[in-house]
Amino acid sequence: MSQRLRVIGNYLSPYVRKVLVCLELKELDYEVDPIVPFFGNEEFTRLSPLRRVPVLIDNELVLNDSSVICQYLEDKHPTSSIYPRDIADRARARWLEEYADTRLADGLIWRLFYQLAIKRHVFHEPVNEAVVQHAREVEIPAALDYLESLLPDGGFVFGALSIADISIASFFRTASFVRYDIDAERWPLMAALVAQVQALPAFLKLAGFEDCMLRLPLAEQRGALISAGAPLTSDTFGTSAPRPGPPRAS
Repeated sequence: MSQRLRVIGNYLSPYVRKVLVCLELKELDYEVDPIVPFFGNEEFTRLSPLRRVPVLIDNELVLNDSSVICQYLEDKHPTSSIYPRDIADRARARWLEEYADTRLADGLIWRLFYQLAIKRHVFHEPVNEAVVQHAREVEIPAALDYLESLLPDGGFVFGALSIADISIASFFRTASFVRYDIDAERWPLMAALVAQVQALPAFLKLAGFEDCMLRLPLAEQRGALISAGAPLTSDTFGTSAPRPGPPRAS
């Protein structure tokens, strides 16, 4: 008998969100073990040797890396498709997914969110304000300039919703938790795209779970998610204490 798909990873992670949006769009049955990347136990290390989230478990199959997972879901469950039909557009969509996972992540997540949220509230370390300032004034604007130059005048990047739109919007959703918003006067196309994608039912459903756990102590987050109706696993690979180290998501 086939088991529910299991996703290991926290709702606040843009990489996890990307996978969960794909699962929602494809109307697949799944459950989530919402561990924080730094809090995985030894069994989590066995499943994810790089100690990164998300991890997808499909019966005996264990997959790591959000891009690998999304492509697997597309191959196994092609409806509704999250990749363009045109081969050139499909390649370009994968590039924008990679750009979001690396370039956007550098500025929005590892230098902004990591400094203002993870260092401060998980490891109780001081924020490096110089890193935050450089991200806000140099790295993020450069990424936005590039993406703005690629967007159509309106609508999704390739006409229909794709992994490119999902990936880009996922990172700006996490950045909003530390009060970063796109300047709509400077980057009107990007601001409109992100707003359009984040207004989709799949994003709004996940946003409800994200909002209920924001700013709660780690020990209270699982209970809040259960109360909100999140499809959580009955067990967890999480631990009560973090392991310091570099950011762990992919």
